[in-house]
Amino acid sequence: MKSSSLFAATLFVSTINSTAAPAAPLGETYTVIVGGRNVGHLDAVSEGATTRIVWDIKNNGRGPTIAETLSVDAAGIPVAWKVTGATTFGGKVDESFTARGKAARWTDSTGSGSGAIADPSLYVPQNGSPWALGLYARALLADADRQMPALPGGTLRLEKGETLTLRGAGGPVEATAYALSGINLNPEYFLLDEQGRLFAAIGGRGVTVRKGYEGEDQRLRDLAERMSAARYAEIQKSTAHVYSAPIRIRNVRLFDPKTLALTEPRSVLVWRDSIAAVEPLDSPATRGEVTIDGAGGTLVAGMTEMHGHVSEDDAVLNLAAGITTIRDMGNDNDELEAIIDRIESGRSAGSRIVPSGFIEGRSPFSSNNGIVAESEAEAVEAVRYYAARGYWQIKIYNSIDPAWVPAMVAEAHRLGLRVCGHVPAFSTADAMMEAGYDELTHINQFVLGWVLQPGEDTRNLLRLTALRRLKGLDLDAPKVRKTIDLIVSKKIAIDPTLVIHEAFTQTRNGQVPPGMADYLDHLPVAEQRGAKQAWVDLSAPGDDQAYRAAFDQIVATLRILNDKGVMIVPGTDMGGAFTYHRELELYQKIGMTPAQILKRATFDTAAYLGQDQRRGSIEKGKLADFFLIAGDPTRDLKAIKSIAMVVKNGTVYFPTEIYQRFGIAPFAEPPKVTVAASPSAQAPTS
Repeated sequence: MKSSSLFAATLFVSTINSTAAPAAPLGETYTVIVGGRNVGHLDAVSEGATTRIVWDIKNNGRGPTIAETLSVDAAGIPVAWKVTGATTFGGKVDESFTARGKAARWTDSTGSGSGAIADPSLYVPQNGSPWALGLYARALLADADRQMPALPGGTLRLEKGETLTLRGAGGPVEATAYALSGINLNPEYFLLDEQGRLFAAIGGRGVTVRKGYEGEDQRLRDLAERMSAARYAEIQKSTAHVYSAPIRIRNVRLFDPKTLALTEPRSVLVWRDSIAAVEPLDSPATRGEVTIDGAGGTLVAGMTEMHGHVSEDDAVLNLAAGITTIRDMGNDNDELEAIIDRIESGRSAGSRIVPSGFIEGRSPFSSNNGIVAESEAEAVEAVRYYAARGYWQIKIYNSIDPAWVPAMVAEAHRLGLRVCGHVPAFSTADAMMEAGYDELTHINQFVLGWVLQPGEDTRNLLRLTALRRLKGLDLDAPKVRKTIDLIVSKKIAIDPTLVIHEAFTQTRNGQVPPGMADYLDHLPVAEQRGAKQAWVDLSAPGDDQAYRAAFDQIVATLRILNDKGVMIVPGTDMGGAFTYHRELELYQKIGMTPAQILKRATFDTAAYLGQDQRRGSIEKGKLADFFLIAGDPTRDLKAIKSIAMVVKNGTVYFPTEIYQRFGIAPFAEPPKVTVAASPSAQAPTS
C-alpha cells in the first residue's frame, strides 16, 4: 500500500536549468532495483542549461507519473520548481515554487504559502525525485556546517559516511555515502561520485544505481543496512534503560483483560525480563530497588500490530507507541532476519517480530518480496522453506495462480502453519475460504467479489479503486450473505487494515486526514505536507462521494462481522505506531467498546499468536511488556496516544527520548525515576 520510500514513485520527468551550463551534453542513466529485480530506470540528460530526467518504476502493479521543472541560481540553490502529474495511487499533483530576492512562494496539495528567506534555503517538494538528493548534497557540502534551512520548514543536515570503490561497465568509481536528514522521519541514504554527481540512492528496500553498476546491488543494499543499523544501535544505546536491580512501578492501575476494567492502584515489580510481582500499593520496597512513580496512571500490556512490513524505523516507532510485538506480513527475508537478530540481541531498539512467509507468483505485476514462485511445485517448496525456519504462517499474494492454493494450503496445514493472504487475481474470497484460508488479509479483498466483473485483474490498482463501486450495494444481497456466512461458519479471521482504507478513501488535498488529527502537528513539516495529499484521483464526477460512501460500506460490513463473532485482528499496513492507535480507535465504529478493543490489542492477539502464556496481560511470571499512560483508556481510548513509558522484556524506554531522534514533538513527559544509592542498582545504559 502507501509507502514513503524513494520507491513509492514510478515516473519522474525533470528539467533542471542552471546558470552555469555544462560545456557538452551529459547523459546519466540509472537502474531501479527492488528485491534483486530491475523494476525501472532513471534517465538524465543535461544539454546547455537544461537537464531532463525520466524516472520510471513498475513494482507491484502501480506507480505515479510526475513531471518536474527545476531552476537553480549560481550557487546551485533552487529558485523555481514545478511538479505536475499523479501520485502512486493516482492522486493529482500540481505543485510550484518560486524564490525572488528574499521572498519565496509555493503551492502544493496543502494550499499556497509564502515566507521570507533570511539565509540560502533549499525547497523540498512533496513529490521530488531522487535526483534532488545530489542537488541538496552539493549545496550542503559547500556550507560550513553542512546544514541549511529547508522550505517550507525545517532544516536539512548532511553527514558523511564511508567511501567505496564500485565496479561496473564504466570502470571503477570512488563513491562516498551520505545521510541526509530533515526531509522525512528517517535519513535518506545515497552516494555521490568524485565529481559530486549522484551515483546511487539506497535504502527503502531498493536501490537506484548508475547504469552499468547493477552488479553492485547487494553491496549497496548491505551499505544501506549498515548505515541504518548504526543509527538504530545509537538510538538503543541512548534510550534503552537497563537496570540490574528490581524495578518497582508504584501507584498504577492495571488494565485487566479478564474483567475489562482497571484494578485498584498497585505496584508492579520487574526483575530482569519478567514481572516478579503485582503487589498492593502499600507494600514496602526492598533494599536497592529502582522506583518509578506511576502517579496514578494506567499500565496496559504491550499491544500487537498484526499487519506490518517491518523496517528498523517501524520497529522502534512501534515500540514507542506501546506496540511490543509486530506480525510482519511480507518482507525481504534476509533483511528481516537481520533486523530480528539485531533486536533480539539488544543491539537495536524495537518490537519483537513474528514473521509471515510471503509467497508471490511471477507476473509483470509481482511484488518482489519473500519468495516469488513460477510453478505450483515452487510454491509448495516455499511453504516448506518457511516451515523449516519456524515461521508461524504463510501469506499468499496477488499473482499466485489460484489453482496452486489447495496444494499450498494442504502442505502448510500438514506442517502446522496457518494460511492467510490476499485473494489471488481472477479468484474470489469465497473460493479462498473454501480452499482453506485461516485468515483473509485486508477488507477490500473480502468485499471485492461483490463488485468485480469476471476477468477483471486485481494485480493493479483496481483492487483499491474498485471500492468506489460499493456505493449503494445492498449488504443483504445473496452474494454478500454467502461470503459473510462462509467466514462465520468456517471460523476464519480477518485482518481488515481499516485505517489504510480510511486513508485511501477519505484523505483530501489540503485537509488534515481524519485519522491523523491527534498527532499530525507533532510530525516534521515534510511529513505534515505529505499527509495532506489525496491518495486517489477524485476529479471524475461522483468519485469523491463514491469513495466516501465506500468507507461507510466497509465499516458497515465489519460491524456485521463483529456482531457475528468473526475474529477481527488489528493491523495497519501503514507502519503501525500512530496509525495503529487510529486502527483501534476506528473499531468503536464497528461496535466494540474501548475495553474490548484494548483486550483485542493485547490479550486476544497474543492468544491468537499462541503467546498468551508469556504476554498479553500484566501478571506475575509474564514478560515485562507494558506501557504507562495518564488516563483511563477504558473510558477514552485516546488515552493510549500519550504514552509516558514503555517496558519491553524488562528494558525501560521513554518515548520522549526516542521521538527526539525522529523530529517528533513529544506527547507525554516521562515519569520520575529514583535509583537507590546501592551497588545493586546500576545506572541505565544511557
